[in-house]
Amino acid sequence: MKNIFSYLMVAGLAVLAMACSSDGDTPSSGASRVNFYLVDAPASYDEVWIEVLALRVKVDEDGVDDDLNDDESSWVEIVYNESQPINLLALTGGNRALIGSEDFPNGEIDQIRLILGEDNYVIKNGVRHDMKTPSAQQSGLKIKVDEDIQAGMSYDLIIDFDAAKSIVEAGNSGQIILKPVLRAYLDEVSTGIMGQVLPSEAGPIQVTVFDGEDTMNTFADANGNYTITGLDDGIYTLTFTPNDLFSILVLEGIAVENGKVTKVDSQILLQN
Repeated sequence: MKNIFSYLMVAGLAVLAMACSSDGDTPSSGASRVNFYLVDAPASYDEVWIEVLALRVKVDEDGVDDDLNDDESSWVEIVYNESQPINLLALTGGNRALIGSEDFPNGEIDQIRLILGEDNYVIKNGVRHDMKTPSAQQSGLKIKVDEDIQAGMSYDLIIDFDAAKSIVEAGNSGQIILKPVLRAYLDEVSTGIMGQVLPSEAGPIQVTVFDGEDTMNTFADANGNYTITGLDDGIYTLTFTPNDLFSILVLEGIAVENGKVTKVDSQILLQN
C-alpha cells in the first residue's frame, strides 16, 4: 500500500485535512510545517508501552532524491519531550499522540527513523513483561516516506505502529521481542473507513479491513467507534471479531474512494 507520513497513532486513525492543521503553528517564511503523530493497530495484550525518545527526519531539498547522502547533516532530530512511555492500545478510535512538529524547506521527505528507549513492555493478565528491542535504540526504526512538501503549507504525518504484528513471543524462552511493523502517510490524503459497532458488551471488538491483498486492523473504542485510514481506493471486506459471547460479522463490498472516508452504517453484533 502507499507509504506516506506521520503522527504516531494506534488502532484507529483520525481524519484531518492536510493544509490546515490545528496542532502546529503557522510555518516560518519559506518553510513547511510538519506535525508528526503516532497511532497503533491492536494486539492481544492489556497494554503495550513503548518509550519514544526522538524522531529523525531526512528531507531532500527541492525534491532532489539524495538517498546516497546519509550523513548526519542530512537528518533533523525531533526530541520527544514527554517523560512517560506511550500506551499504544490507548491510541484507538481516532486517538493519537503528537511526537513533535518541525519546519522544513521546500522539498521531499525521504524517510524517517523512530528512536525508542529501553523501557518497552506489555501488560498481559495484569503481569508486566519487558520487551527486547533490537536496533531500536541505535539506528532507529526506518520508515520510507517519499512525499513532497511545499513551502507555506502545514502537514500531518501519521506513523502507524502495528502492535499486533510487531510483538513476537520467542517460543519456549518466554521472551517477548519487539520487531516493529510501521507505515507512514500524509493525512492530507486520508482514505478510509469509519463507523460504529455495538453493543459494548461484545468488546473488545477487533475491526479488520481486507481488499484481497492487504489487511489492516484496529479495535473499536469504548463507545464502539472505529476509524481506519491510510487505505487505497477499492472494494473492501470489513470483519468485526468480538469476544466469545458474540458472533463474528462480515460485511462485503465496502467501496472506498481516494481522498474520502467511507462511513459505514452502525452494526449490532448478535449473541451466540
